[in-house]
Amino acid sequence: MSVDLSIVIVNWNTRDLLAACLASVADGGWQIADGARQMADRVSDAPVYQSTNLPATETFVVDNASSDGSAAMVRERFPWVKLIENAENAGFARANNQGIGAAAGRYVLLLNPDTVVHPGALAALVAFMDAHPAAGACGARLLNADGSLQPACHPMLTPGREFWRLLFLDRLWPRATYPMARWDTITPRRVEAIKGACLLLRREALDEVGLLDESYFMYTEEVDLCYRLGQAGWDLWYVPAAVVTHFGESSSRQVKEAMYLQLYRSKVQFYRKFGGETRASRFKRLLRLAYWPRWAVAALSSRLTPSLSVQTRVYRRLLAELAEM
Repeated sequence: MSVDLSIVIVNWNTRDLLAACLASVADGGWQIADGARQMADRVSDAPVYQSTNLPATETFVVDNASSDGSAAMVRERFPWVKLIENAENAGFARANNQGIGAAAGRYVLLLNPDTVVHPGALAALVAFMDAHPAAGACGARLLNADGSLQPACHPMLTPGREFWRLLFLDRLWPRATYPMARWDTITPRRVEAIKGACLLLRREALDEVGLLDESYFMYTEEVDLCYRLGQAGWDLWYVPAAVVTHFGESSSRQVKEAMYLQLYRSKVQFYRKFGGETRASRFKRLLRLAYWPRWAVAALSSRLTPSLSVQTRVYRRLLAELAEM
């Protein structure tokens, strides 16, 4: 039997969240919610919301040497999952590529383990891609744990946009973000980059542009992939009919300081790859301009508020390590 959708979940020490994610995939991901059917009646682009047959699905969990019993939990509670156990933490990109390489689906969904898939979300994503053959990828509407909207997509990274965001000027005029709070929950929109927490990819597009760049250990690898898809002429879409709750950074929170620095290493790497040393150096100069004042304010404030000493240390490390990035 041919497979329509392959779901790839990379896990590192998020046992309980992973269990909730897999349960949501099994129980609700393919159901068509009544609200989605009602919305379909009110819009012309009905294929986004309708699915007459449940697509054939396979689910992979790639466990990056978790120490919390994640792999044993998957074997015991979710025997239908295809489990790949790594002897060491292979990183996000490499582990996802392991799953993609084993997958047989027409579409591949990269899904974080700290997500809960709402009823109808998987059906909406697959139906949208079936109805839009020029789409290389699409993403869901992401919600925080309290139900508030979470950024699910953004304009493509540039040093100028990053600097604008770091100065908090996006609050006045959004250049590095989309005004998603003003978008309705029905209309799909073309976007430039999709958050990797829930990223559905067309196999044909992956075959053309390649898999995730494994030189990124964590962060920015999905931006790199979205950039390559756009350069190759594939459309990327935000599909708000598909809803996923994303609890956010459950793995990276375990090593928060190291991951903060890794975020910027990955961004420097992205600019160097798609712009050379000149663009990477420009980004690092802008980071210094943005972070020197932050460090100074945090250092002074930490004398009165000792809890800020951690933030001060992180900013100092970032400024010190920029030259080597």
